[in-house]
Amino acid sequence: MMVNKLPFLSEILPVITESLAEQAEQVDRSGEFPQQAFARLHQQGLLHYALPIAAGGSGGDLLSCQAIIQAVARGEPSAALILIMQYLNTRRLGEESSWPESVRQRVAQSVVAQGALINALRVEPELGTPARGGLPATRARRSADGWRITGEKIYSTGSHGLSWFIVWASSDDADPLVGGYLVPADAPGIQIIDEWDHLGMRGTCSHRVVLKDVFIPLEHAVNVTPWSTPKPGLNEEDSLWMAVLLGSLYDAIAQSARDWFIGFLQQRIPANLGAPLASLPRFQELVGRIDTLLFTNHTLLNSAANGQVTSAHTAQIKQVVTENAIRAVELMVESIGNHALTRHHPLQRHLRNVLCGRIHTPQSDAIFTSVGKNALSAEK
Repeated sequence: MMVNKLPFLSEILPVITESLAEQAEQVDRSGEFPQQAFARLHQQGLLHYALPIAAGGSGGDLLSCQAIIQAVARGEPSAALILIMQYLNTRRLGEESSWPESVRQRVAQSVVAQGALINALRVEPELGTPARGGLPATRARRSADGWRITGEKIYSTGSHGLSWFIVWASSDDADPLVGGYLVPADAPGIQIIDEWDHLGMRGTCSHRVVLKDVFIPLEHAVNVTPWSTPKPGLNEEDSLWMAVLLGSLYDAIAQSARDWFIGFLQQRIPANLGAPLASLPRFQELVGRIDTLLFTNHTLLNSAANGQVTSAHTAQIKQVVTENAIRAVELMVESIGNHALTRHHPLQRHLRNVLCGRIHTPQSDAIFTSVGKNALSAEK
């Protein structure tokens, strides 16, 4: 793991992991936005770490950002998911951005100075994820001096903690302008409905956001194109960042579970055994299985982050890493039995969190279908 982009990372990341881990159970129980975590991340300059240098950020590369995400996720994974979205969105705010210059600078400056958080709001109640296709129901109505945005978004990761929403919407033009409309989170007409009550990743505050006639200036149509000539989706580099960072998040959850499990096996001495559980061959084999799954993850993620995997395989890496992480935690829970499913037990929290890795786009069915079609259509 390379953390020498900024030498102090190797010093601060273990401290951040430990600090966030102390809050993890409370964040999970309350489902509240992890405010203390982000205050600390802002203080350490990590909220603008992926922001390009030209925009006032640190210009962090993928390997360094991966190290940060893993450290945060090993402490409190909900904060790590919100931070992933911060990195994926802020890294696009360099001078080559298609955003209007004044808007780009304003957002970048707010990230650096105030620790502003930004995320894209895309999923809708009726349409579901836009990755499956379709026109958003959220509308941007054109007026003389701006846009009026009306619609609803669900699974809005970070909701209460965000300063900026990039709202996926379509305009009321004959050929609708579809894409991202930048909305300040404190604009009049926005309501956040606290309905996120999932089993895992509870602190992401992925609530419903309702926008009613929310005004934004015309230049806040920052990334839109006509419906008749849509832009392609994520480019190869964006896809790589997303796969590596999401995979690293869920792998880190499994790593945290593994650390707890190792300590338990070394310290637990049943009365009828008179020796630690770690001395039993069946637990030694089990840990070997778990560590082999996580070794595979480490190898795949590092290879991808180092540019050794072609873009055609990045989605497969996310799928394999996520499933390995889930299986690793499942093996630990199965071996502990009933105790692991007790509400206060750390393994049940890790299990609930790691299972959420399956919901991120692209899902397994889409990945396997794409890979299979490519294989079957390849020339012999």
